[in-house]
Amino acid sequence: QVQLVESGGGLVQPGGSLRLSCAASGSIFKINAMGWYRQAPGNQRELVARITRAGSTNYADFVKGRFTISGDNAKNTVYLQMNSLKPEDTAVYYCNLEGIVGGIGVMDYWGKGTLVTVSS
Repeated sequence: QVQLVESGGGLVQPGGSLRLSCAASGSIFKINAMGWYRQAPGNQRELVARITRAGSTNYADFVKGRFTISGDNAKNTVYLQMNSLKPEDTAVYYCNLEGIVGGIGVMDYWGKGTLVTVSS
């Protein structure tokens, strides 16, 4: 089993910043990558940013230049620094882990999500 504990969501004004954190724990054998996805009401879940264990990153076009993903391998933790937030960034943000847990092959695991609301 793996637990992904997210924190850092909340209400922020347009132009403001938030920092999300996600800590992974449990019977983790190998982490290939961790990342953040988001889902707004009525929309499908979409990739925001992803970082591999080696430190390679990729971002959705709509956050390039505003959001930065980083990771702490020793703590199995990933962060998402979100700057210049816009109302359209309002969504539930989900932490994702891609890896091998408990002897099972490579799978995706998800946190419960943290709500980010950008509003004046």
